[in-house]
Amino acid sequence: MHAMIAPLALLLERWFGYPQRLVELIGHPVIWMGRFISYMERGVDKRQRTPRQRRDAGIFTLAMLLLVTLTITLAVQQVLRSMPLGWVLEIMLATPFLAQKELCRAVEAVAIALRNSLDAGREAVSHIVGRDPQALDEAGVARAAIETLAESTSDGVVAPWFWLVLLGLPGIALYKAINTADSMIGHMNERYRDYGWAAAKLDDLANWIPSRLTAVLITAACFVTPHASPSKAWAMARRDARKHASPNSGWPEASFAGALGFRLGGPRSYDGEIVDLPSFGDGKSALVGSDILRALVLYRSTLNVLLGVSVVLAVLLWVA
Repeated sequence: MHAMIAPLALLLERWFGYPQRLVELIGHPVIWMGRFISYMERGVDKRQRTPRQRRDAGIFTLAMLLLVTLTITLAVQQVLRSMPLGWVLEIMLATPFLAQKELCRAVEAVAIALRNSLDAGREAVSHIVGRDPQALDEAGVARAAIETLAESTSDGVVAPWFWLVLLGLPGIALYKAINTADSMIGHMNERYRDYGWAAAKLDDLANWIPSRLTAVLITAACFVTPHASPSKAWAMARRDARKHASPNSGWPEASFAGALGFRLGGPRSYDGEIVDLPSFGDGKSALVGSDILRALVLYRSTLNVLLGVSVVLAVLLWVA
């Protein structure tokens, strides 16, 4: 049943996304999760505690988040599957945990803004990256947008889909809870090194297979994408993915770089501090707005390949 719901959820979210009016009316599941994490942090993360106590507090926060998420989604799934057309509602409830449409819109907005001016491009990219936008030139803005697109193809689309296929509505919701916790507290700075340890480690584990699957999907998408190289996509993923500090993020980023003949990564600025990061790929690094559009073509092809895989998997399980 999970695999049969997945392709329809992909299609529905790709067409309609999550309406902004709905966000304004009731919020979004990720917003609700974020509020819960913030509430728990205020209650249990005391600065005067020892590193071990703060790590235990982080484990407790994550456990409570996952317990609440699992309890709610299991109950909802049980109710829906007892209804004649409950599967339709289950598809609709799965779509907010996918980010195909919004990711495309946000990255395309950077390309459009950069066409108008560098300042407009910096403003647009500031909504999707954590680095200092004012420190970016045109190539830096373009690279930042493409790097975000590559990484988010994995943790915003492929990973949620993977856990939906595997575990249904509870699976995709639990994954998003883990990913949200990691984005909020899973940082290697003084404040979160101990408290966010569990969130960061569990996010690495939850993304291990999906990140590598994403590289495979990107490589396959190159066969139907003009001027994209499948051989270089896979070669760069295998060669450069290990350079990334994350065990997962390098796979989609390196495969995008190889596929399109780009060089991504490299030094960047966070809060005024230059961080020397590795590069991915051997191609050009002086990227422009049109290169973002090229990356979006590959992204859409990857979504098509993912949808095709999802449909085939659903059919195979249906006839089995």
